Amino acid sequence: MSQDVPANLRYTKEHEWARRDGDVIVVGITAHAVEQLGDITLVTLPSIGTKVGAGDRFGDVDSVKAVSELYAPLAGEIVAKNADLDATPERVNEDPYGAGWMIKIKPADAAAFDGLLDADAYGKLL
Repeated sequence: MSQDVPANLRYTKEHEWARRDGDVIVVGITAHAVEQLGDITLVTLPSIGTKVGAGDRFGDVDSVKAVSELYAPLAGEIVAKNADLDATPERVNEDPYGAGWMIKIKPADAAAFDGLLDADAYGKLL
Protein backbone atom coordinates (compact mmCIF):
# COMPACT_ATOMS: atom_id res chain seq x y z
CA MET A 1 0.00 0.00 0.00
CA SER A 2 1.30 3.43 -0.93
CA GLN A 3 2.05 5.86 1.86
CA ASP A 4 2.80 8.74 -0.51
CA VAL A 5 0.69 11.46 1.14
CA PRO A 6 2.06 14.95 0.41
CA ALA A 7 1.62 17.22 3.41
CA ASN A 8 0.72 20.29 1.34
CA LEU A 9 -2.52 18.82 -0.05
CA ARG A 10 -6.01 18.14 1.27
CA TYR A 11 -7.90 14.90 0.69
CA THR A 12 -11.29 13.22 0.52
CA LYS A 13 -12.25 9.80 1.82
CA GLU A 14 -12.85 8.85 -1.84
CA HIS A 15 -9.11 9.35 -2.56
CA GLU A 16 -9.19 12.66 -4.41
CA TRP A 17 -6.59 15.28 -3.53
CA ALA A 18 -7.02 19.07 -3.64
CA ARG A 19 -4.48 21.89 -3.77
CA ARG A 20 -5.02 25.65 -3.61
CA ASP A 21 -3.66 27.52 -6.62
CA GLY A 22 -4.60 31.16 -6.19
CA ASP A 23 -8.39 31.37 -6.12
CA VAL A 24 -8.95 27.91 -7.66
CA ILE A 25 -8.59 24.37 -6.35
CA VAL A 26 -6.64 21.81 -8.40
CA VAL A 27 -8.03 18.27 -8.07
CA GLY A 28 -6.67 14.82 -8.87
CA ILE A 29 -6.62 11.30 -7.46
CA THR A 30 -4.11 10.09 -4.90
CA ALA A 31 -1.20 7.72 -5.40
CA HIS A 32 -3.12 5.21 -3.29
CA ALA A 33 -6.07 5.36 -5.71
CA VAL A 34 -3.72 5.00 -8.69
CA GLU A 35 -2.10 1.99 -7.07
CA GLN A 36 -5.49 0.37 -6.51
CA LEU A 37 -6.63 1.04 -10.10
CA GLY A 38 -3.52 -0.15 -11.93
CA ASP A 39 -2.81 1.12 -15.44
CA ILE A 40 -5.23 3.93 -16.31
CA THR A 41 -6.54 3.71 -19.87
CA LEU A 42 -9.11 6.53 -20.07
CA VAL A 43 -10.04 9.63 -18.06
CA THR A 44 -13.44 11.24 -18.66
CA LEU A 45 -13.69 14.80 -17.36
CA PRO A 46 -16.53 17.37 -17.37
CA SER A 47 -16.85 20.41 -19.61
CA ILE A 48 -15.50 23.73 -18.43
CA GLY A 49 -18.32 25.70 -16.85
CA THR A 50 -19.95 22.65 -15.24
CA LYS A 51 -21.15 23.35 -11.70
CA VAL A 52 -20.67 20.65 -9.09
CA GLY A 53 -21.67 20.19 -5.48
CA ALA A 54 -19.38 18.75 -2.82
CA GLY A 55 -19.33 14.98 -3.32
CA ASP A 56 -20.91 15.14 -6.79
CA ARG A 57 -19.57 12.80 -9.47
CA PHE A 58 -17.57 14.79 -12.00
CA GLY A 59 -16.01 12.09 -14.17
CA ASP A 60 -14.64 8.56 -14.47
CA VAL A 61 -11.31 6.80 -14.61
CA ASP A 62 -11.06 3.56 -16.59
CA SER A 63 -8.24 1.20 -15.79
CA VAL A 64 -7.22 -2.35 -16.52
CA LYS A 65 -8.91 -3.35 -13.25
CA ALA A 66 -12.10 -1.26 -13.04
CA VAL A 67 -14.01 1.90 -13.83
CA SER A 68 -14.04 4.33 -10.91
CA GLU A 69 -16.13 7.45 -10.46
CA LEU A 70 -14.51 10.75 -9.54
CA TYR A 71 -16.08 12.99 -6.89
CA ALA A 72 -15.72 16.74 -6.40
CA PRO A 73 -14.05 17.56 -3.08
CA LEU A 74 -16.03 20.81 -2.81
CA ALA A 75 -18.78 22.78 -4.53
CA GLY A 76 -18.01 25.19 -7.32
CA GLU A 77 -17.55 25.63 -11.05
CA ILE A 78 -15.10 23.69 -13.22
CA VAL A 79 -12.83 26.36 -14.72
CA ALA A 80 -10.18 24.09 -16.30
CA LYS A 81 -9.55 20.46 -17.12
CA ASN A 82 -6.36 18.65 -18.00
CA ALA A 83 -6.92 18.10 -21.73
CA ASP A 84 -3.56 16.27 -21.95
CA LEU A 85 -5.21 13.30 -20.24
CA ASP A 86 -7.37 12.69 -23.36
CA ALA A 87 -4.32 11.48 -25.28
CA THR A 88 -2.10 10.43 -22.37
CA PRO A 89 -4.19 9.10 -19.46
CA GLU A 90 -1.10 7.27 -18.19
CA ARG A 91 0.13 10.61 -16.84
CA VAL A 92 -2.11 9.95 -13.85
CA ASN A 93 -0.09 6.79 -13.15
CA GLU A 94 3.23 8.54 -13.72
CA ASP A 95 2.63 11.72 -11.71
CA PRO A 96 -0.71 11.74 -9.85
CA TYR A 97 0.12 14.90 -7.86
CA GLY A 98 1.64 16.84 -10.78
CA ALA A 99 1.07 16.29 -14.52
CA GLY A 100 -1.82 13.94 -13.69
CA TRP A 101 -4.05 16.66 -12.22
CA MET A 102 -7.61 16.48 -13.54
CA ILE A 103 -9.70 19.61 -12.97
CA LYS A 104 -9.60 23.06 -11.45
CA ILE A 105 -12.61 24.26 -9.48
CA LYS A 106 -13.47 27.83 -8.54
CA PRO A 107 -14.98 27.08 -5.15
CA ALA A 108 -18.39 28.42 -4.15
CA ASP A 109 -17.02 28.72 -0.60
CA ALA A 110 -13.22 28.98 -0.36
CA ALA A 111 -13.35 28.03 3.34
CA ALA A 112 -14.66 24.56 2.40
CA PHE A 113 -11.08 23.67 1.43
CA ASP A 114 -10.07 23.79 5.09
CA GLY A 115 -12.77 21.23 5.89
CA LEU A 116 -11.10 18.54 3.76
CA LEU A 117 -8.84 15.91 5.35
CA ASP A 118 -5.26 16.93 6.04
CA ALA A 119 -2.38 14.56 5.24
CA ASP A 120 -2.35 13.03 8.72
CA ALA A 121 -6.08 12.28 8.69
CA TYR A 122 -5.91 10.86 5.16
CA GLY A 123 -2.85 8.78 6.01
CA LYS A 124 -4.81 7.15 8.83
CA LEU A 125 -7.45 6.01 6.31
CA LEU A 126 -4.89 4.07 4.30
